[in-house]
Amino acid sequence: MSDETTRVLAGLDEARRRELAGLYRDLHAHPELSFAEHHTAAEVARRSRAYGFEMTEGVGRTGVVAVLRGGAGPTVLLRADFDALPVEERTGLPYASTSGGVMHACGHDMHTTCLLGAMRLLAEGREHWSGTVLAVFQPAEEMGQGARAMVDDGLFTRFGKPDVVLGQHVIRLPAGSVGCHPGTAYAATDVLRVRMFGADGPDAGPGPAGATANRLQTVLEREMSDAGTVRITADDAPPAFGSGERDDGVPVAARLKVSLRTCSASLRQRALATLERAVREESAASGAVRDPEITALGAFPSLVNDVDAVDRTMTAIGAVIGADKVVDPGLLPGGEDIGVFGTAADVPVCFWQFGGTDPDTYAKAEAAGTTRDVPANHSPFFAPVIEPTLTTGVTAMVAGALAWLGPGGGRR
Repeated sequence: MSDETTRVLAGLDEARRRELAGLYRDLHAHPELSFAEHHTAAEVARRSRAYGFEMTEGVGRTGVVAVLRGGAGPTVLLRADFDALPVEERTGLPYASTSGGVMHACGHDMHTTCLLGAMRLLAEGREHWSGTVLAVFQPAEEMGQGARAMVDDGLFTRFGKPDVVLGQHVIRLPAGSVGCHPGTAYAATDVLRVRMFGADGPDAGPGPAGATANRLQTVLEREMSDAGTVRITADDAPPAFGSGERDDGVPVAARLKVSLRTCSASLRQRALATLERAVREESAASGAVRDPEITALGAFPSLVNDVDAVDRTMTAIGAVIGADKVVDPGLLPGGEDIGVFGTAADVPVCFWQFGGTDPDTYAKAEAAGTTRDVPANHSPFFAPVIEPTLTTGVTAMVAGALAWLGPGGGRR
């Protein structure tokens, strides 16, 4: 670990950890859906100003951009997403969501807290680095639209182009660990809604949504089996047959939600074409009275981590938390749009994961071969343990940033 990193991280004392834990609990209790993150954005803005950052709200609708200039040197973009999901929380935590049907089920509240903690440390230790910190708090990651909205709103023309894009995501790994996969790290994800139509009566149309989903799943897995990097799910999304939903007077016999995950542009096009054909064949075979409807709900491009950027960043983080705590989780199936920033600015991206599961709980599940039973992102039971998750996330963000910022030379 460099002397600069040691000095900057010295500010992460017990009092600071308690303060950040309180912030995390507040954000977790007040989740907000995509492009409606007003409470969160206001809190981010208030703290950014207090830390000495130049702060701008409303970038990409509800995004916040905070800039700290430390003289000549590289510009490092540090990103956190801050929207929640339409999920009813079932964790039983004393700081559980107070917004019915909305939950931070993916850990974005932890991402936001960690970035704010890192920003304060970097501001207080400004004499130990040079360059510019560009902190980006992104809305609507869950929709795959927030990064693009910020870029289209002039993110880089208004605030400058970075030299690197860094970010992190809490996942089902032991708390205290960090994971990063070089190359294609997240698959591209397309989320679609499928509606099939039928005449009145229990025997008309494609039948119960669950059975229809299972048949489509079978067809898609069989036809895409030669491409092992494709992950396909089709889930019931009520209302199903008999709900009374109609479109122009025609009953909706099944409504499904489909996620297609692919690792190349050609594979993506093939999967989309296969899905459309299978849906039409299923609809026609069941005697549906009109063509099915396939609507895109969101799309995430594949995320490609720059190999050299991963090596540089993970070496710096490993020097702080211990090289044995840095792992390669492999290709991850979830969608992630941070790569939009790197593509738009034409700069390298390093996006890593940090663990949020109690280490003892994870170790026992791993020994029993039941880690899949540990609550994962998007589950109503998912909530990272506050420590050591919080300390690891702040530490990783600071160390990662300092791996790219220039050397210090006195306060500017």
